[in-house]
Amino acid sequence: MPTDSITHAEADDASSQELLPPVEELLSTAVKAVGGVERPGQLTMARAVQRAIDKGEHLAVQAGTGTGKSLAYLIPSVRHAMTSDGAVVVSTATIALQRQLVDRDLPRLAEALSPHLPHEPTFAILKGRRNYLCRYKATAGWPEDEQDQLFDPREVSVTGRMVQRIQEWAEETETGDRDELVPGVNEQAWRQFSVSARECLGATRCPSGAECFAELARARAGESDIVVTNHALLAIDAMEDFPLLPEHEVVVVDEAHELVDRVTSVVSGELSETMVMAAVRRVGRLIDQPTSDRLMEAGEDLKALLAAAPPGRLDELPQVLGLTLALIRDAAWACITSLGPRQGGDKDDPEGAGLRKAAFTALDEVHDTAQRILDAFGHAEEIDRAEVVWLDAGTDRRPPVLRIAPLTVAGMLRDKLFGDRTVVLTSATLALGGAFDGLARQWGLGTGDRSRDAAEGDSGEGAGGADKTTGKPDKKGGKRAKGWTGLDVGSPFDHPRSGILYVARHLPQPGRDGLPEAYLEEITELIEAAGGRTLGLFSSMRAAKAATEALRDRLSVPLLCQGDDSTMLLVKQFAEDEPTCLFGTLSLWQGVDVPGPSLRLVIIDRIPFPRPDDPLTSARQRHVAAKGGNGFMAVAATHAALLLAQGAGRLLRSQHDKGVVAVLDPRLATARYAGFLRDSLPPFWPTNDPEKVRQALRRLADS
Repeated sequence: MPTDSITHAEADDASSQELLPPVEELLSTAVKAVGGVERPGQLTMARAVQRAIDKGEHLAVQAGTGTGKSLAYLIPSVRHAMTSDGAVVVSTATIALQRQLVDRDLPRLAEALSPHLPHEPTFAILKGRRNYLCRYKATAGWPEDEQDQLFDPREVSVTGRMVQRIQEWAEETETGDRDELVPGVNEQAWRQFSVSARECLGATRCPSGAECFAELARARAGESDIVVTNHALLAIDAMEDFPLLPEHEVVVVDEAHELVDRVTSVVSGELSETMVMAAVRRVGRLIDQPTSDRLMEAGEDLKALLAAAPPGRLDELPQVLGLTLALIRDAAWACITSLGPRQGGDKDDPEGAGLRKAAFTALDEVHDTAQRILDAFGHAEEIDRAEVVWLDAGTDRRPPVLRIAPLTVAGMLRDKLFGDRTVVLTSATLALGGAFDGLARQWGLGTGDRSRDAAEGDSGEGAGGADKTTGKPDKKGGKRAKGWTGLDVGSPFDHPRSGILYVARHLPQPGRDGLPEAYLEEITELIEAAGGRTLGLFSSMRAAKAATEALRDRLSVPLLCQGDDSTMLLVKQFAEDEPTCLFGTLSLWQGVDVPGPSLRLVIIDRIPFPRPDDPLTSARQRHVAAKGGNGFMAVAATHAALLLAQGAGRLLRSQHDKGVVAVLDPRLATARYAGFLRDSLPPFWPTNDPEKVRQALRRLADS
């Protein structure tokens, strides 16, 4: 009987799908409605997404800038939602893309398609609870300890004025969404008005539960066809036992190249003396003082120990640190036990319930993180290690912090995200080294074990062997990755005719002592030839600032540096004044969209490998090597390829753009891994001749 029921349901669903217009027709209608032009890559992608949804298979799609990938995945997503009981979840990495989807793409799409569908498509945005104003906390009903109390709103201070502005906004907002606050507010001010999921009393116990902004957002999402969220909330929903997102069987992950880093951040932990003391304050007078004093004393021991310890990765657990962590764990557990039942307090005593909830939350985090760090050690073989621990050095304003992170999130993603739903992953940058295998392994997709290609250092989570267009076995006999397909739909841009990839092979290799004089001379000549119009992407903020200081006197064009003002204002100034140049680091590699003549030259100072002493990436390299793979290629080279491709992608942002991507690091032409990195870049016309490049830039400047 259950089997027959499922069969009938599937048949009904298939029948309903057949009654809907095909995806090609819906895409054509939507493109005309928004005044766009249908592109071959967009149509290919839309068909592939529809096929993946129909077959229940995972799909990775590389779609270059200008393809129109948002419509390409939204059309089949909306079509599926029309006949499904659940929503389709669209996850992004950036607020900018979330806003584009919710404020522009989805409203226009819903209006265009509604005459052709059973009902007008509905959509909602859903974020983590911390992003919504807590009505109860905003009315000063929430207890705070002294450490968390900020300035009185009447104080003449930046934070005080922000607090006052939030209070005024709280009286009129309909969503409670922090992003409505423009300009934004700092974390210190916002913390007075928001709670985490663990701190929340729950809608049934909170006096403001019926009007809770976070609960109202969840309710709207539960009634919508498309739910837009972020990678962090998607990860939390997948990892936690309780659902945060509405029922869904299809997920679209846009900006998928950032998925692993965002998930890693979510599942990482930290422990410091500050956290321990905050837990002591939270528990306050709720338990007897001798018990809370035990935790305070253990926290003081940790403070002294971390202050004297050298920063960096911990491969073995020092005995004294192990004893201190055990003391913290046991003292935190004693406090938890003394607090009594977790459900203590009721709706008639919300203040007491809030105090207890806050205490439990802080103590749980201290206890669980201490135990987690202890569990990270004691493995006989490197291959058995699951997490890496390191000490992050403190600053004048922040004490040292012990951090812990997983060596891979592939298993978590495979089991929790990909296990029982269809996932479409898309970005302009996925096929690194010309194949999807590198990122597919990090996502936990695929089976088999291939590590003989330079681009395929195995992470131990399985490799796919899929080529960049079909996911079929390649000529070296790699197995097809079961259940997923890789597809590169290309780009509407004519890269060889529109752009030049210049590698300055004649320059010396970059060193550790800043930019060599030869690099500064090369940058000067390139910028002069281009008449400014340059985005300089540097591997560190120190390098960006050093180049700015050294070149401002040599150049006749305006030169901005990240940090001179807010990044948004600097990019705006750069875009509006053609001769202006902008130098910066990581956020500019991925966050700049400046079409037109203001950007003709992208300069990259060196291949953006992670720092050799970075605790997480170095541990991941060692772990891959222990499993028989090429740690450098699987971790460092993959990281560099991803950033290089993102950086080079800043050049062409519209059909009429032209220019040069200049990589000053000669290793992109000479190193054994150079081919893998170049294969990750758009197919620009390549050259190592500096004079040809300068002539091309002069012609562009004259035109």
